[in-house]
Amino acid sequence: MRVLVAGGAGYIGSHTARRLAAAGHDVVLYDDLSRGHRAVAEILGTPLVAAPLADRATLLATLREHRIDTVMHFAAYAYVGESTASPLLYYDNNVATTIGVLRSMQEAGVRRFVFSSTCATYGDPERVPITEDAPQHPVSPYGWSKLMVERVLRDHLASDPSFCFAALRYFNACGCAMDGSLGEDHDPETHLIPSLLQAVLGLRGELVVFGTDYPTPDGTNIRDYVHVDDLADAHVAAMLRLAPGESLFCNLGTGRGFSVREILAAAERVTGRPVPVRYGERRAGDAVALFADPARAKALLGWEAKHRDPDAIIASAWRWMQAHPNGYARVRPLR
Repeated sequence: MRVLVAGGAGYIGSHTARRLAAAGHDVVLYDDLSRGHRAVAEILGTPLVAAPLADRATLLATLREHRIDTVMHFAAYAYVGESTASPLLYYDNNVATTIGVLRSMQEAGVRRFVFSSTCATYGDPERVPITEDAPQHPVSPYGWSKLMVERVLRDHLASDPSFCFAALRYFNACGCAMDGSLGEDHDPETHLIPSLLQAVLGLRGELVVFGTDYPTPDGTNIRDYVHVDDLADAHVAAMLRLAPGESLFCNLGTGRGFSVREILAAAERVTGRPVPVRYGERRAGDAVALFADPARAKALLGWEAKHRDPDAIIASAWRWMQAHPNGYARVRPLR
């Protein structure tokens, strides 16, 4: 297939683009590079259109020029705290811009859409593991923006039966490409695993653990850590599964949760070094436990996470960070 990967120079988008290309699909990256990295296109040897996704004229021309038949959409802002401080930024970029993408697709005759959604649409769930029919009550503008797009997609499909889409609700994306070709490089970095590894390397101050009094075995909250290469595989599977008039909603997780303290212990095993830690108060809006029931993804997509051991997941991130302490700065293409 001919796939436009919106946000393809970012973390999950880049790993998915690599998987798509390896599977023989034609890939075009589309990224404004405000939070992505030009080096990704150089590493992958993939065409890059460096333009805002809200630039409908450029997007439409790209869809037509490359005869795109699938759009994968990763180009969202994804910081919960930032969304609370600047909700209009999130509703504009994550919702309004996505509507523009759907309009451009409609005009260009592109009917297949794979959407990067999130477990944040569930808010603080009543029970775990979380199934796709669990109530969706987001607790942040970020979560609401993703849920709003899911609603838009449902309504768009109802009006256009030639359209089809998958909404893939990620749990905690983590790790780096197992072959070391791609990694995780955010500014600022807020994800737990790269943050604690940066602390180990002295690239930042001590890691702050928010809350030690949760009703969990060790007092810290619990999350489902799913490797980025596994997420990439799920996107490829969803694209191939879709047919006109279909919609898919799937949780992407391992089905098991690990506490913050368990992740810290795994990181110390992998690195052989202590993680500098400071314990703080809970953050508003942090759920006690979030982990997936991934049965639907297995049934519909034939997908399940291959990387389940937190030590192996952290090791993949540790290899990348040791080799690239400055992220994609000065990274050379792999030829």
